[in-house]
Amino acid sequence: MCVLAFAWQAHPEWRLVVAGNRDELHARPAAALARWSERPDILAGRDLRSGGTWLGVSESGRFAVVTNLRGFGPPMADRESRGALVTDMLDGHEPERLDSFNPFNLIAATREEALFLTNRPEPVRASLPPGLYGLSNGRLDEPWPKTVRLKQRLLDWIVDGASAPEALLDALGEDRLPTAGLAPAAASEVPQEPANSPIFIRNPVYGTRCSTVVAIAMDGRGTIIERRFDADGATTGDTTLAFAWPS
Repeated sequence: MCVLAFAWQAHPEWRLVVAGNRDELHARPAAALARWSERPDILAGRDLRSGGTWLGVSESGRFAVVTNLRGFGPPMADRESRGALVTDMLDGHEPERLDSFNPFNLIAATREEALFLTNRPEPVRASLPPGLYGLSNGRLDEPWPKTVRLKQRLLDWIVDGASAPEALLDALGEDRLPTAGLAPAAASEVPQEPANSPIFIRNPVYGTRCSTVVAIAMDGRGTIIERRFDADGATTGDTTLAFAWPS
């Protein structure tokens, strides 16, 4: 049950700000945030089972993040990896057939525009106007409690001065179940995933694997921060990388 809040051109200093958690089985192997050795312009973690990544930036001036979409049955093994969607978008290759992937939501951005793509219940490609958005494993801005709460925390950060992106890690570590919002209408296809959860899931089998913050200023200067966790929810490492989008 990944969750993220996304601010697009919602502050005079920041072109893009993203704060999100990747929730996954702790047994699924993954590599930490890094510049990819074969593609040093890409900064991302890596899924070591299916390849690709869940969130990343490229110094060519691109950002992308993907979430699974619940309520449409278990994933089909013969479909392309959803992680490839992110790497393709970072390369500037938008998929032609969205229905060739298992159910997904994807947000992508360049200096000029932000996009939302999904393939269920039907393929959608939509430009996002400036604003604040929330996404988990339902529809864009579906008011699940954790999504509503994380959007509020990002809005508070913007209103309070918007000067230290690392402060958003505190919001991503909130492990109290929010009271506002509507519970998901569909159960997850992952048996170990809770029906509803706080922003941070602390569970020895399925839980929050990492928290990521991306902040890109209007002049193109950017920071990506990742904090990783073990099966007990304890921090195992932090990585901060600076990058720049072309002007």
